[in-house]
Amino acid sequence: MKHLFTAIALAACAFTAAAQSAAPASGPSAAQTAQRNKMSECHQQAGDKKGDERKAFLSECLKARKDKHTAQQEKMKTCNADAKTKALKGDERKAFMKDCLGK
Repeated sequence: MKHLFTAIALAACAFTAAAQSAAPASGPSAAQTAQRNKMSECHQQAGDKKGDERKAFLSECLKARKDKHTAQQEKMKTCNADAKTKALKGDERKAFMKDCLGK
């Protein structure tokens, strides 16, 4: 009876290990990659700063990047709002957006 329980326990462990190793390994998410890039850029900009000065600079650098929209993002937001106000659909909307974003 002991051997039967031992065999079942070992089979369960082997099955669990096989299932875990068969799971695909996922890389970092897009958000994690963006955060790594942001950290890298801020560290490069920090240059030779040391101690508290460096900590303060990095903190501000990382905070500032979250709140700012690029000019393209702002333009897209404005053009989308204008297209919605004008109730444009389909090809009309595409033409309007192309013209609006091209300015």
